[in-house]
Amino acid sequence: MIRISIFDDNNSLRETLALIFDTTDDLITVGQYADALDVVANVRYNQPDVILMDIDMPRRTGIEAVQLIRKSIPEGRVPKILMLTVFDDVERIFAAISAGAVGYLLKKTPADKIIDAIREVMSGGAAMTPSIALKVLGAFQQSGTASPDSFLLTDKEKEVLHRLVEGDSYKLIAHHCHISMGTVRTHIVNIYEKLHVNSKSEAVAKALKTGLFK
Repeated sequence: MIRISIFDDNNSLRETLALIFDTTDDLITVGQYADALDVVANVRYNQPDVILMDIDMPRRTGIEAVQLIRKSIPEGRVPKILMLTVFDDVERIFAAISAGAVGYLLKKTPADKIIDAIREVMSGGAAMTPSIALKVLGAFQQSGTASPDSFLLTDKEKEVLHRLVEGDSYKLIAHHCHISMGTVRTHIVNIYEKLHVNSKSEAVAKALKTGLFK
């Protein structure tokens, strides 16, 4: 049986999916939550194989929850995480993937396709709603001529950007890079300017799309 936990503040959707999963031969729902505030404790208790994670939830976003799971659960015991959301912008897609999600589905995806996606990630694959896959492909194609060297990042700026891609907070970046919080902020301002972005998610997406950390 594939054990599934659902994190979504839409009660009706969460309960409907749980009912569908529990009437499917190889699936069982082991947890339903309206927020991800206690996500690590929930995952440790329920030990799901797959998590369906919304992005826009109160108190903690789904992307933040994915980062926390990846940092807090031992390697080899981290569940497969599928984002299930209404958002289809490239920035959130890349932020979710860089955080550790192995799939990205839109909420309008039919239940049978969600079940197929769960089985796909359990077999070692990745899963995306077709329109999301096209957006990702388009983003890579548009950035195909971009050269990481053209950004002229310093070694320390690259180190700070790498920590952003890994999902670190400013405090953790300061710790890992052995610099002050003020210096972290200065580096990030410079990174945004050189990458021509305005947010952390845009910086992470551009770093991934242009192959800065292959």
